[in-house]
Amino acid sequence: MPMRRLAMVTAAVTLMAPLLGATAQAAPAQEGLQLVAVHDSLLATHYWYVQTYAGHKVLDSYYAKHVDKATGQVTVDDGRQTVSGLTVSATPNVPAAKAEASAGESTHAPAYANDVAVLPGTQAKLVYTVLSDSGKGTVRTIVDAGSGAVLKSENMVKEVNGTGKVFSPNPVASLQNESLTDQNDADSAVPASAYKSVTLTDLDGSGRLSGKYAKITNSSSQQPQSSTNTFNFTRHNKFFEPVMAYYSVTETQKYIHSLGFTNVNSEAQKLKTTGLTDDNSFYDPSVDQITFGTGGVDDAEDSEVIWHEYGHAIQDAQVPGFGSSTEAGSIGEGFGDWWAMQMSSVVQPDSATTPWACLMDWDSTSYTTGTPHCIRRTDTNLTYADRDGEVHDDGQIWSRALFDIFRAFGRDKSVKLVLESQFSYSPSTSMAAAARATVNTAQKLFGATDAATVTAAFHARGII
Repeated sequence: MPMRRLAMVTAAVTLMAPLLGATAQAAPAQEGLQLVAVHDSLLATHYWYVQTYAGHKVLDSYYAKHVDKATGQVTVDDGRQTVSGLTVSATPNVPAAKAEASAGESTHAPAYANDVAVLPGTQAKLVYTVLSDSGKGTVRTIVDAGSGAVLKSENMVKEVNGTGKVFSPNPVASLQNESLTDQNDADSAVPASAYKSVTLTDLDGSGRLSGKYAKITNSSSQQPQSSTNTFNFTRHNKFFEPVMAYYSVTETQKYIHSLGFTNVNSEAQKLKTTGLTDDNSFYDPSVDQITFGTGGVDDAEDSEVIWHEYGHAIQDAQVPGFGSSTEAGSIGEGFGDWWAMQMSSVVQPDSATTPWACLMDWDSTSYTTGTPHCIRRTDTNLTYADRDGEVHDDGQIWSRALFDIFRAFGRDKSVKLVLESQFSYSPSTSMAAAARATVNTAQKLFGATDAATVTAAFHARGII
């Protein structure tokens, strides 16, 4: 257990030598202190040390002295750790190169530094701390210097969790109520039961909605800030949509990672929820940003809109410049619709009121009259012969094929197949070429029987 205590010393400290002597006397037997930083503030001088043992730093230890400039009063904050069971003359049995190799096997990331240190405790160990670049920040791996075994790996990037309120996926679906309308963003238009309290993960600690997988890019006055990372707003508040966008994208990327993919748009996707008054949203690959319109129902109030647009960002990350032909653009729209459908499938019932295949059923209340309200569906009977050259219309041919694969394989298996296959699409792919690539991927991932099922889904649409 760490030893922490605060002490007040009244004698003035004016020289470093007496200060070092005082701290050395306070340290337990065979422990020392190494000065690592001196900070001068308006009121005091602050001396920061790390605990050492046998000449090595003790991990996650500290010892601080704060000297008041006016009075000379010293405040001590003691964060030294218990170290026992380790010989004073401890030296590594394992060479540094082997420790780095062990860390690389664990993290799949290249090492750029290592150091010998002491892992504290009642059975302390001599260890290597190996620092590796994961591409998303530094990972520290603790390797036993005696055996070469990896004891633990930890991400050194500072991330925090917060809380917020969202619709999941939207109030029409969660309440099973197709009669809801926007009413100019009125809180009274949507019952309180439509809101869900959620954990906002992977925040960067800035107090804003910025994190590992999503970053709100609204102007400072148009995005929330909280020192406690609490973001509980309702739809009439302009800060509600940023929470929706951050949460929906972050949860999507966490799901992608759960399937084993670590490089499918694994970055802080830029998201803008203000400034566009049209009833429209778009992904702009030139700046890698998704912008959500506020006409009608604010688009970022409907997770299925967010997920659809994020689908475009996914494909652009997998295949730079994807969608440069009409058929590739149609695949992009169809994939975006299907992506929204499969994300919704775990948070809403597949009911007659709100079928999974019916998309954006909250946003579309502003521009449709029939029920269920849908911007498009993934279960139409359109075939390749029905193409009209409009990418959203033709996208329903592609989304229906993917919908049939989803029905046959279930969510995780179908998503893994589609994501893996998209790596081998070309920017201007035809539907037939993309379908063949998907079949080939199914063959490699799952075998001939499942590849035949995928072939049948595309054949039913007249694609192959």
